[in-house]
Amino acid sequence: MKKEILIYENDGDILKFLRSFFRKRNDYRTRFVTRKDIDNLRGELGGKKPDALIIGNTTTLEYIKPSDVACPIIALIPQGNTIQGIRSVVKSGLQYYLLAPFTKEDLDDRLRVAIKKKSWLETLHKEHKDLEALVEMTHFVTSTLDPRKALYLVVKKLSEIIRVTRCSVISTDAKDKRYANVVSTFEDPTITNLRIDLRKYPEIQKALSLKKSVVVKDALKDPLMKEVKGIIEPMGIRSIMVLPIIFHDEVIGTLLLNIAKAERTFTERERKICAAIANASANALYNAFLYDNLTKEKGDLERLAITDYLTGIYNVRHFYNRLDEEFSRAERHRIPLCCMMFDIDNFKKVNDTYGHRVGDMILREFAHLVRDHTRKSDIFARYGGEEFIMLLPQTSLTGSLAEAERLSKIIRKHQFYAIRDGDKITVSVGIACSSDTKIKNPDNLITFADDALFTAKKKGRDQIAICPSL
Repeated sequence: MKKEILIYENDGDILKFLRSFFRKRNDYRTRFVTRKDIDNLRGELGGKKPDALIIGNTTTLEYIKPSDVACPIIALIPQGNTIQGIRSVVKSGLQYYLLAPFTKEDLDDRLRVAIKKKSWLETLHKEHKDLEALVEMTHFVTSTLDPRKALYLVVKKLSEIIRVTRCSVISTDAKDKRYANVVSTFEDPTITNLRIDLRKYPEIQKALSLKKSVVVKDALKDPLMKEVKGIIEPMGIRSIMVLPIIFHDEVIGTLLLNIAKAERTFTERERKICAAIANASANALYNAFLYDNLTKEKGDLERLAITDYLTGIYNVRHFYNRLDEEFSRAERHRIPLCCMMFDIDNFKKVNDTYGHRVGDMILREFAHLVRDHTRKSDIFARYGGEEFIMLLPQTSLTGSLAEAERLSKIIRKHQFYAIRDGDKITVSVGIACSSDTKIKNPDNLITFADDALFTAKKKGRDQIAICPSL
């Protein structure tokens, strides 16, 4: 790439020397400011930044300080002005100057040294900023207790350092390698565990399989992205970088960055800092993975604690906990609460005919059938053996009676999978409602429903009975 040189001079001899020097140089591009106007020079410096500024009059240094210019200044001191020129150079702290008579070799040497030092200082400054950012992001990871928050802070900070369209942390799915989860993305802090199909992300698949970073300079032309070109083109994605996040030699996720601009791709400096951040993020991503697993296991244990092992519906322990809550609510708000008890008719005969294994299958199928035909607000549980119980909040006696008739009809018409065609399952149902003045507490509600169930069974089964006093 050609280096931009700004020349501020109107002396004929010096201009002749400079034009002769730069005429055959393909590594420099020059801009001449021959009008001796400091404001004009400031305007040029405020536009496209040059790689070096050459001045032929050291009095310019009284108005333009080297510390105020983002490029090195080389002063050409002509004959007859040597002492005054050197004084100006020393006073201003200028590093580079040439004394007349000028030679092309001397100018070439000063330019190369000045531009190289400028480039080196810029690189050093960028590396210092990168190191500061890396320290800050490492601090996020180590000091924030919430791993998801830490990862969001990392991608947010990274997107500020590297101008990207998208920056996300992706975690692998240990159970299904075809999918992954977006754990954090700087565009939206609320996005967590967004499931993605890796078939739409060949660049991530490649990084995961190779355990190496993948850089796609032009996503619309790269053969790797051919199958998903129709997806990424409307999104404006042009350059992509994926870096594997490795924990104990195992790839547990990736850092994914996208750029929309066609004229820019990722630099080696950006790849290095992203690789360092990916390494620093490994613990946070692993902790997020552990947190998800622990949360899931906790949820599973909580569900197991309230679930009947055979049928998968609520167990009687959970039912009684909810009974106390619902009864208190019904009393407080003066709303009805009904209870229905079910008993599968002649279930002993089913066990004797088909065996206990089939009997268990019927219990499961019965439980799922009833559960699938009731409201979410109804609390349905296995009471014991072939008996089941249901609470119906905010339901009157008339409503619960209609519900019992509806469910009895559904059960009667249902052909259970494990028994022969023609053999039917029926139920006896007992109903009690908190509106009964004799029902003073939750235990009374259960007792009265149980009494009603006994009455239904005495009537010949496949019957519905309500509490005698209602």
